[in-house]
Amino acid sequence: MDTLNLAELYDLPPMDWDLVRAGLDAGFSQKPGSGGPDRHTSWLTTIDADGAPHVTSVGALWADGAFWFQTGDGTRKGRNLRRDPRCALAVAAREFDLVVKGTARRVTDPAAVAARAEEWAAGGWPVRVDGSGTALTAEYSAPSAGRPPWHVHRIDAVSASAVATVEPGGATSWRFRSARPAGSSARRHRLQLGE
Repeated sequence: MDTLNLAELYDLPPMDWDLVRAGLDAGFSQKPGSGGPDRHTSWLTTIDADGAPHVTSVGALWADGAFWFQTGDGTRKGRNLRRDPRCALAVAAREFDLVVKGTARRVTDPAAVAARAEEWAAGGWPVRVDGSGTALTAEYSAPSAGRPPWHVHRIDAVSASAVATVEPGGATSWRFRSARPAGSSARRHRLQLGE
């Protein structure tokens, strides 16, 4: 990966991606009263048809080296992603504020969908896999998720930037790269953060 120290002018060293990833691996709760100003919120930015950004909060997860979220097909973010999968996800964690840019892809693998359902349920949302085995359902979700079924999406990251919220401070951006098979396009190439 390429690393750019954004806080060099303050004589601060670059942040360590491995420490950011370890913070994500440790988990971040989005339940009220569990951190942040009152919790940790994730914000997803997609691209409207006119090119304008659309920002909305989502219940994101960090699992298997990537961010995951869910939404209904009829939502604005769902429509935007079908047209243009480029997106950014921002999260405020205890030690850092992080923005990840990449592409979102719908995941239909039943094992992956079931694993995410278990993780969301463990966090307090009583979600389950629907009858198709490839989407989620529950008695409720955030109003911005639309009606079920809710489809699981994974963000394949291209870059990330973070600002430390604890001492010694710092700000760093990372561009992720990995070996691509000859002839493969960047759009088809999957990239996990930290590979």
